[in-house]
Amino acid sequence: MTGLWIVIGVLVVLLVALLAGGLLALAMGRLHLDLGWGRSLHRLGPLRMRIEAPRELVYEILSAPYLGRARSESIDVLARGESLVVASHLTKVHFYEARTVEAIDLEPPARVGFRHLTGPVPYALEEFRLEQEGEETELHYDGELAIDFFLLGRIAGRRWVIPQWHRAVGEHLTAVKAQAEQRAQRARSRDLADDPGRAD
Repeated sequence: MTGLWIVIGVLVVLLVALLAGGLLALAMGRLHLDLGWGRSLHRLGPLRMRIEAPRELVYEILSAPYLGRARSESIDVLARGESLVVASHLTKVHFYEARTVEAIDLEPPARVGFRHLTGPVPYALEEFRLEQEGEETELHYDGELAIDFFLLGRIAGRRWVIPQWHRAVGEHLTAVKAQAEQRAQRARSRDLADDPGRAD
């Protein structure tokens, strides 16, 4: 009888380890499930950011890794067309990196759209819209994602996935804002140096 309980205990441990490994592989984007079972839709954003730089410059910084104008260790371009790019992204999430593959739709200088192809969630759409406001840019981010598995998926979406997604997007936008404003400030300083009368 003791031997039977040992076998049952070992099977339970193996089952739990297999389940934990599957969930981690799913979270890392190494396992992609698109089952449609109990799918729930979740809103991303809206997030807004005012950037003290021209729209063309902000768009250039957003699109540069996809057009081969800037290197990024977290972005690997898999295919590139005139207005459509397919790229994989690595995003740091606590102790692991999540991998997604997305189609990026480029509409210069007003919009960059992302359609999720594979990764931790079965479906996601994101959009960055850029509006010129004088010499500044109003950046708007919004989108939606879907998660399967009924109540478990809804809880995971609200408590884990959406906060992590917003954190990653927020960090990216903060970096874009800092880079755009630094470059815009340098351009303004050069213009003033070339034409001191403009400061009057």
